[in-house]
Amino acid sequence: MSLAVPFWSAEEIESSLGGTIAHLQAGRVLAYPTETVYGFGGAVDADAVEALVALKARPPAKPFLLLIAGSEMLHRLGLNLTSPASRLAARHWPGPLTLVLTGGEHRIPARLRGPEGGVAVRWTSHPGLQRLITAYGDPLTSTSANRPGVAPAMTATEIVHAWSESIGRGVLRVLDGGRLESSPPSTVVDCTGRQLRVIRPGAIPANVLRESVDDLIGDR
Repeated sequence: MSLAVPFWSAEEIESSLGGTIAHLQAGRVLAYPTETVYGFGGAVDADAVEALVALKARPPAKPFLLLIAGSEMLHRLGLNLTSPASRLAARHWPGPLTLVLTGGEHRIPARLRGPEGGVAVRWTSHPGLQRLITAYGDPLTSTSANRPGVAPAMTATEIVHAWSESIGRGVLRVLDGGRLESSPPSTVVDCTGRQLRVIRPGAIPANVLRESVDDLIGDR
């Protein structure tokens, strides 16, 4: 029996939803394909986040981001899109742009906040993941699917080989979306200050972002 759940065709994606949502509701960790690399994630609650921390062996100072499939998910969590951030989102979401936003007090676990107090969010452009998040009805936490010092996984097979024991215990469920094509990481923009600032260069160059926010700082 395969240790990964097929997640490639529309039929496979629909067939996987029931078991995957039950897995998420139980506070367990999911591995899934994104538009960049394979990720680990789960529900946006303290227990599920701690399960993700334990599996990933994530240092305490490094937060996770949230993947959404619609702007209404931001509103439900109480996250704030400023006018400049809204312009970036309108042009580049869904897509490889991560925005660090304020808000979400008392709704989002502290582990999901960066040192500046913001929460990193991306509206994923991966069709299968969009369908899953929409069916689940809430965002998913996300971090790259790899051990510290190892490159992020580009196939489900890599995850199965490295985490077969966790899969066997039911702690980890792996969605197999095939081999992903190598691509740059998402560009990360800090939207918590008076001026938006690029804090990680990535797939969308700063000069393109400045077409929407001309006083964006960082990344030249």
